[in-house]
Amino acid sequence: MVDIPAELLEIDDTDDDRYWASVGRAVALMEHKGRTADGIPLLTSLVAAHPEWPVRAAAVRLLAEHHAGDPDADAAVAAATHDTVDWVSFTALKVIAEHRIAAAVPDLIRISGWPSNFTRPDFTRKPVGCGAAFTKRALLAIFGTRDPAELRRLEDEYFADMHKRLEAARKRPRRNDDVVLVPGGPAIIGAKAEPDPFRMTQGDNTLRVVDVPTFLIDRTAVTNARYREFLEEVGDSGEFDHPDQPEGRSHVPAHWHDPRFNAPDLPVVGIDWYDAYAFANWAGGSLPSEVQWEKAARGVDGRRYPWGDEWDPARVNYVERSFGTAVSDLDSLEALLVTVSQGENPAHPVLPADALPEGASPYGALQMSGNVWEITRTNFYTGEDMDPFFKGRHPLEFMNRKDAFHVLRGGTWTSPPSCLTTFYRGKDLLTDRHNEVGFRCVYEVTD
Repeated sequence: MVDIPAELLEIDDTDDDRYWASVGRAVALMEHKGRTADGIPLLTSLVAAHPEWPVRAAAVRLLAEHHAGDPDADAAVAAATHDTVDWVSFTALKVIAEHRIAAAVPDLIRISGWPSNFTRPDFTRKPVGCGAAFTKRALLAIFGTRDPAELRRLEDEYFADMHKRLEAARKRPRRNDDVVLVPGGPAIIGAKAEPDPFRMTQGDNTLRVVDVPTFLIDRTAVTNARYREFLEEVGDSGEFDHPDQPEGRSHVPAHWHDPRFNAPDLPVVGIDWYDAYAFANWAGGSLPSEVQWEKAARGVDGRRYPWGDEWDPARVNYVERSFGTAVSDLDSLEALLVTVSQGENPAHPVLPADALPEGASPYGALQMSGNVWEITRTNFYTGEDMDPFFKGRHPLEFMNRKDAFHVLRGGTWTSPPSCLTTFYRGKDLLTDRHNEVGFRCVYEVTD
């Protein structure tokens, strides 16, 4: 983008006549400056950033009239279909139809939905006004047909390359052979609420039976050694990042230089949801849903801990093992946890990711109870996959939004027994980085 000249920003809004007169002067100047190819950067900047919508709409019209077919001009016109002011987006939709700007098809599809079934005589929909009509008209102008079968064929042809790229990304090879198979079928999920001396509620995971398709899951939490491979290969490319990931940040863990947490065989900690998402994408998998995680930890018999129904402190790394001190209730737990200090207490909080094999789940996954909490892709409040939209905002702006909290599972080295059950649900803000939190990945079964 280029800087907008001051004379194009001088809009007099003291009354209606002066407002429109000053807009007219700005548009006349735009006509003069924007006719040649040298004016494209100015017009695209006006479309994107001018504070007055009539100027943005005029810039859209001028781009289409004088520069349709130029990639930058077409991209700016297409983007204007999502302007927050109706007449800017309507202007964009009108000129797209008039000049048959094919580059705008992905933006039109975002508005109308794909495939464009609206020419089918049996298709019903819920249009809400002018925008739906303008969008339909633009798509029909670009593809040149109202026949539903032909329209679908042309749309499929248009998106063929995109589908190939998506399919290639979906079939990205799995970067880990140390996985266990979780067979498909029903599983007991959740539990009934029960009294707890640590006052940890268990009643938010309703007891039910869920059918879970077959999947693979990492046998251990992702280690520092695996995570280092990811960092070294990906660097700052952003290729595997979530679209909502905050800009200008790296995936280097917060505790990468703390000797208590950075040994190669320890689970990686000090990462947030965006880091875990990018790693899982790079690894050819995804973060587990909390239902997938629970089945992998619990099996099909509804067991309380990965190893069975009876508590066994020898099978798990939890608060009493990591601190060497017994706790009996919430007060004693909190009194112990506030003794944590940087680089000192406890000296060795986390165990290697493959330690305590006697605590394995029915499928052979290790430490699904204790050692580190594990990040899932599930929203804590809705139970749906996370779908964040906080890019460019400070965590203070969304730390009270339900959309910003993912489910944690399994408990950690600071947890009492009540947090170590297969059904306990923890939560965390998706941008927080803790030395108590790690993750593992799941993968599709392709053979």
